[in-house]
Amino acid sequence: MTIRVIIVDDQAMVRAGFAALLAAQSDIDVVGEAPDGRKGVEVSRSVHPDVVLMDVRMPEMDGLAAARELLSPPAGVIHRPKVLMLTTFDVDDYVYEALRAGASGFLLKDAPPADLISAVRVVASGDALLAPSVTRRLIADFARQRPAAPSGGPSLRLNALTPREREVLELIARGLSNQEIAARLVLAEQTVKTHIGKVLAKLGLRDRAQAVIFAYESGLVAPGDA
Repeated sequence: MTIRVIIVDDQAMVRAGFAALLAAQSDIDVVGEAPDGRKGVEVSRSVHPDVVLMDVRMPEMDGLAAARELLSPPAGVIHRPKVLMLTTFDVDDYVYEALRAGASGFLLKDAPPADLISAVRVVASGDALLAPSVTRRLIADFARQRPAAPSGGPSLRLNALTPREREVLELIARGLSNQEIAARLVLAEQTVKTHIGKVLAKLGLRDRAQAVIFAYESGLVAPGDA
């Protein structure tokens, strides 16, 4: 199946470079592009891509606001693509908020071309949270700057999980892949996937990225934990 992608970035050369790279792949089709978030939302709702590559800082509407519109569409709008944020480390706060909004992950703009291609395929397949160890550190940095989670709220929702599901959620937040979690807990990888699915369903989370956010905000994982 061909992966339909649009590229939203205010730099024409970046859009052209990414489009040329992705269009050269037999399984990826670049179906649109836009120079700002507002037009990106319009293009997405017109061509219905599977994945939106979304820059963070843009005029008119930034990538965070555009991601929120795409991932929490108004009544009557059914299509909801996967959103992959394009960023640099100097805009980490935006990335944190984008993950909370439901973005599937992020990719550094200076990443090797192979990483971009792989990222699009990973996100399109339904997986989330690219470069999990990097994302974990990013979120931990911001968790340090925010007040501790109040009693109740997210922490109470942890009661819905079994001890094993809590273990899996904690390891996700520490940046472990499914394969690494399986090895740590001596489980089959498919069993780990089943546990993750149950965690997301019980907590009402969209994907793995939001699970990491939840683990920090609930206090299950604290910044600086080994």
